[in-house]
Amino acid sequence: MLGYIFLGIAFGLMLQDAGYHFMWAFAISVVVYAGSMQFVMVTLLSGGASLFYTAIMTLFINGRHIFYGFSFIEKYRSMGKVYPYMVFSLTDETYSVLCRTKVPPEMNEKKVMFLISFFNQCYWIAGSVIGGLAGQLITFDSTGIDFSMTALFVAIVVEQWRESKSHIPATAGFLMSLLFLFVFGADRFILPSLLMSVIILIAARKHLDGKEAQMQDASCIRTEE
Repeated sequence: MLGYIFLGIAFGLMLQDAGYHFMWAFAISVVVYAGSMQFVMVTLLSGGASLFYTAIMTLFINGRHIFYGFSFIEKYRSMGKVYPYMVFSLTDETYSVLCRTKVPPEMNEKKVMFLISFFNQCYWIAGSVIGGLAGQLITFDSTGIDFSMTALFVAIVVEQWRESKSHIPATAGFLMSLLFLFVFGADRFILPSLLMSVIILIAARKHLDGKEAQMQDASCIRTEE
């Protein structure tokens, strides 16, 4: 809640500073709800970017959400009517929370997942409106406020690094990001690095599964002997 409230405030302030009423902050957060893309959208709106260019930028910036969906596709399909909303509301922070959360046996896992996703969007909307309203009442230089999104990502990575038993996914993502940042530049490295990271992790998973199967077969042979 605290992360989304303050990020939403940052977005609302930027949008208001660009000359848009706070109701635009509310509408965009309800309909778009794309986190980092919303910050970029402020620049696109101010510069009069075309719909085609906006769509391409959205794909490059938020295309990573496609990869997030692979982890929950089966669970989301089984959630019935809320399935479309769960797909729509899967953001970076929501994905991180859903991955970490261990739902107690006595609770309904599907309901918990839905409420986490729903309340996260509510926090973002509330923050956006607060920021938009505050921007109309308080005048100050908002330069650098968009770094709040980067700061949250860093905090999430550090927390996951501490809690994870295996650092292979984080290391693979970091190395691939550096590689493709050097090859394609800052504007185009995200999707290629994500794609290559997924390929590496899938290959590593298959290799480990193969080793486990061999160990189980060897164990069965010894047991039979």
